[in-house]
Amino acid sequence: MEAWYKIVTPRKEVREGRSFNPDEFAIALEQVVAGTAPEDYRDPVQFFARTCWTRALREHVRMVLRRLAGRTDDTAPVLTLITQFGGGKTHTLTTLYHLARSGPKAGEYSGVADLLQASELACVPEARVAVFVGNAWDPQEGRETPWIDIARQLAGDLGVQALGSAALDAPPGTEALARVFQAANAPVLILFDEVLNFVNRHRQFAEPFHAFIQNLTVAMTGTTCGAAVISLPRSQVEMTDWDLQWQERITKVVRRVARDLIANDEAEISEVVRRRLFEDLGDERMRRRVAKAFADWCFERRAQLPPEWTAVDAAATESRARTLLQQRFESSYPFHPATLSVFQRKWQALVQYQQTRGTLAMLAQWIAWAYRDGFTQARREPLLTLGSAPLHDPAFRSTILGQLGDARLLAAIETDVAGEHSHARALDAGTSGVLRDIHRRVGATILFESSGGQTDRVAHLPELRFALGEPGVDTTSIDNAAIALEERAYFIRRVGSDGFKIGYQPTLRKVVNDRRASLDEETEIKPSMRKLVESEFRRGAQIPIVPFPKDGSDIPDNPKLTLVLIDPEIEWSADPSFRQQLADWTRQRGKSPRLYPAALIWCVKKPGRDLQEKVELMLAWERVAAEVAEGVLGSDFDPRERAEISTKVKQATEAAKDEVWGGYRFIVIYEPGGASDGLKVIDLGAGHSSSGETLCGRIIATLKTEGLLSETVGAGYIERHWPPTLKEAGAWPLASFRQSFLNGSLTRLLDPDETLRSRIVDFVSRGEFGFAQGAKPDGTYERIWFQEVVPVEEIAFDSESFLLTKAKAQRLKEGEAGPPQPPMPLRPPTPEPPLGPSVTVQAPAPEARKRTIRLVGVIPPEVWNRLGTRLVPKLRSGTDLKLGIDLSVTVGGDIEASFVQELGQILGELEIGDKLRIERED
Repeated sequence: MEAWYKIVTPRKEVREGRSFNPDEFAIALEQVVAGTAPEDYRDPVQFFARTCWTRALREHVRMVLRRLAGRTDDTAPVLTLITQFGGGKTHTLTTLYHLARSGPKAGEYSGVADLLQASELACVPEARVAVFVGNAWDPQEGRETPWIDIARQLAGDLGVQALGSAALDAPPGTEALARVFQAANAPVLILFDEVLNFVNRHRQFAEPFHAFIQNLTVAMTGTTCGAAVISLPRSQVEMTDWDLQWQERITKVVRRVARDLIANDEAEISEVVRRRLFEDLGDERMRRRVAKAFADWCFERRAQLPPEWTAVDAAATESRARTLLQQRFESSYPFHPATLSVFQRKWQALVQYQQTRGTLAMLAQWIAWAYRDGFTQARREPLLTLGSAPLHDPAFRSTILGQLGDARLLAAIETDVAGEHSHARALDAGTSGVLRDIHRRVGATILFESSGGQTDRVAHLPELRFALGEPGVDTTSIDNAAIALEERAYFIRRVGSDGFKIGYQPTLRKVVNDRRASLDEETEIKPSMRKLVESEFRRGAQIPIVPFPKDGSDIPDNPKLTLVLIDPEIEWSADPSFRQQLADWTRQRGKSPRLYPAALIWCVKKPGRDLQEKVELMLAWERVAAEVAEGVLGSDFDPRERAEISTKVKQATEAAKDEVWGGYRFIVIYEPGGASDGLKVIDLGAGHSSSGETLCGRIIATLKTEGLLSETVGAGYIERHWPPTLKEAGAWPLASFRQSFLNGSLTRLLDPDETLRSRIVDFVSRGEFGFAQGAKPDGTYERIWFQEVVPVEEIAFDSESFLLTKAKAQRLKEGEAGPPQPPMPLRPPTPEPPLGPSVTVQAPAPEARKRTIRLVGVIPPEVWNRLGTRLVPKLRSGTDLKLGIDLSVTVGGDIEASFVQELGQILGELEIGDKLRIERED
């Protein structure tokens, strides 16, 4: 199918894009009479060439011509034209004027021959015509009153004489008017237009004119060759109480003998428009091809379209219904039928809508823009749809809003549909092909379909599908575009299950956006982001979490798997400088090397502002909900919107949580044998907060899947990874043993201390390994366990506790001590200061049977570990053992807070946090 603009040719004035005002399409009957009207209206030949003989127009003219020819059957002496303004009244009066003035010659005019045949007349009867246009008439010499002016037009001076001298002061009676008709010596036709305007302007004539009209209707019934046609507006736009009163009085008088005719059948407006706006409609075969393609498309999807377009009943087969729809497409070409029908279906109920001239003015501007845009943008639309309306053009928007009578819609059109930064334009950024600008087209169609004056001011999805659908476009695409636009829009609302409407009142979404714009990034947005991220990670966490460290010193060096959350302001980047910073923090804590670098799991947010935007939206909805609850926001919003606020808050919160799951997708761990910087990066992929797991659990599961984390460890694994330097000694210090699981040498364990303690107990009891404490210079140990149960509390991860190979443990148990082997301390050993004077021992007196012994004094930190392996076991040989502690250290104020936090974390890990208190002194 060819694009419409390549087939049709608009009239020259339309192609040139001249300024179109509805008045330019309005006929001034007084100018036609005076010979000053544009040639298209003044010259009968051109006038009839551009006239569309609608059913209503044919009916009006037929009745008047039959009356002027002396036929009284199927006619009336007085006819009243009733439409809203702009409905074709003056065009009908002008048609009658030219026909009556031209007489038999009028048979040559376009369409008149068929009219005469339908009227059963041989020719157009020539008549004397009087025209009274109320908005142009003013008293002058020789036409001091309306009836004097009409009498002079019908019969000249003889007509005025027939009225009598009293005509200057009083309206003529029926006999005087009959004399005027007789003086005309021919059929008479009196045309009245804008009578209410006259009554309003010349109120002194109101009562006399009312009497004149009353007498005229009676006098006209007395002649068989005369007719009076009076136009009465149906619209009440800008009518004062005075206007309404006199319209009612005149209508009441006229209708006693008059016959009402509805001017301009709405169903034929498409032909009127086409004649007025186009020079050539192009190849008929192409028009039929397009019409058939659209009709077939509609019937294939008739279940999704309005039933009135594809209705099939008992009286019409599907084939007949399909043919009728195809004919409607043909008769509307190059317009889509919905483009023109919306003005009859919905807009005609608007009191200020000018049905004919208003539609012509809008469509003339519409075509002028779309015709140029079609060529310059190489558009492919086969028909002019509602979606092609140039709402971005200020002049066109002004015309539209004038017809709607609501300038307040300007903000809605600018913001949601056609503005340079509108929501529709933003959504259309990625559209192309047949879906090019689909959101803008949907928005324009919603405006036309939901802005009429009918009770149900809603654009339903079936209407949108029919108005915008075409071969190659699926109805689902239109539905999706409407839903997407409504979700973004500030003035478009959902109505029911399938409706949309546009209005001047903003939705709550706009209020939310305004509140969002007022959020402070430093004091509101960023703290809320951190709070949300931390709360999501802490929910059901299985390992300790360190949130948002500022540097490496903020992260403790603990022998336990630890999850470190990077601040949401920092995004994952493959930039070497970023990776190097993570590597430095992993290897060192401040200036000290870490003992357990592999215990750290870094979690970093993906690049982008998605998380911040979701948090902003969440905060904005929370603020709006609070304002509504407090009565700060007014009650101008749709009740359904207000009822959904709590749901919206919940949805925004869930969306922000989901973004935490989706955003924090990169984990980084220490892997010495991997990349040059010793880091391994794992992408967790997309996640969802309602997946039934926790964020921490998700990370742990991923590490297990990657083979980087184990629940437990077996004897065979330890034997295979026994350090070569310790194989001959057969003893592995537990401090070094545990460290191997957290420095990248061996697999990670979820809880190294608990797991290794339980496994050592199992290994020793089954005879797979031995356990010893207190190394002696001769290669033996103070205590050895092998093939027996080791009390869990005896297992301490220090340099004085050892895991022994099975062979080593067997030899020691059998008394075969090997060569003395120095233990492998975690740090270089520090010489032990003598306990001497710093420790006071109060031995029991010989005569006492029981004594309490206390060790009191100050010891150097270097021997603290050995107290637990050598001194405490000795003390346990007594009864009622109680251990106290009194430690003090001085730190700088700049690290005090983090220092105390880490002390508390250590006490918690040792499970003695409830038994010790931390005190501070200046």
